[in-house]
Amino acid sequence: MIKEFDRKIKDFFKSHPDHFLFENLPGGGEQLAPRLLSLFGSNRLRWLDATDIQKYSGIAPVIERGGKSIWVHRRLSRPKFICQTFHEFAQQSVQHSSWANQFYRRQRERGKSHHSAIRALAYKWIRIIFACWKANKPYDESFYAQALAKKNSPHPST
Repeated sequence: MIKEFDRKIKDFFKSHPDHFLFENLPGGGEQLAPRLLSLFGSNRLRWLDATDIQKYSGIAPVIERGGKSIWVHRRLSRPKFICQTFHEFAQQSVQHSSWANQFYRRQRERGKSHHSAIRALAYKWIRIIFACWKANKPYDESFYAQALAKKNSPHPST
C-alpha cells in the first residue's frame, strides 16, 4: 500500500508543470522535492514574499522585546510538517551544496546549536527557492555562488 502511494506521489510530481524547479535542489531528492512543491504550489500569487513562507512555516524567528531585554526564539505555533520539511531539506543540503555546508559550519563556529544553524540555513533556502519559483527558473549552484561573490559574502571558493 505504501509503495503504491509513493509511486503515485512520484508520478504526480513528475506530471506537475513546476517539478523542474524542485527536482534538482541539492538535497531535495524523491521525498523532499514533492513536499516543497506541494507547499509552494503553482499559484504565484499565493505567496507575495519569501517572508510570508518563512513566517507561515515557522522557520522565521520570533523576536520579543520587553524593557531592556530581547528574546529570540523559534515559533511554537506553526504547521509542524511544513517546518519539518524545510528543516530536513536544509539538513540534506549541507551534504549536497558547498555553500550550504560552509554556511552551516560558520553558524556552528559562532556557537549556534545544530538545530539553530539548520533553521538559519532553511531561512536562506526559502528565500532562494522563492526567487526561483517566482521567476520560474531552476536553482543553479554556480549562479548562486557568483551572486555571493559579487556581494563579498563567504562562498565555496573562499
